Amino acid sequence: MSTRATYRLTGLTCDACVVAVTEEFHRLDGVQSVVVELHPEDVSVVTVISDAPLLGAAVRDAVDEAGYALAS
Repeated sequence: MSTRATYRLTGLTCDACVVAVTEEFHRLDGVQSVVVELHPEDVSVVTVISDAPLLGAAVRDAVDEAGYALAS
């Protein structure tokens, strides 16, 4: 069974940002799909489909490695 999770990220402004975030999430074990809704003037939304729930630390590390931050 797949798990769907949504994350809110700040700092994404362009298509290159979307690629960076998508690549980092795809590096996590079990990730099947990543969809990024880019909102340059606001908080972007990332939806991830994975085999199992992702660990919070892994998500934070992926977002940080891409150069962005989780919105509070």
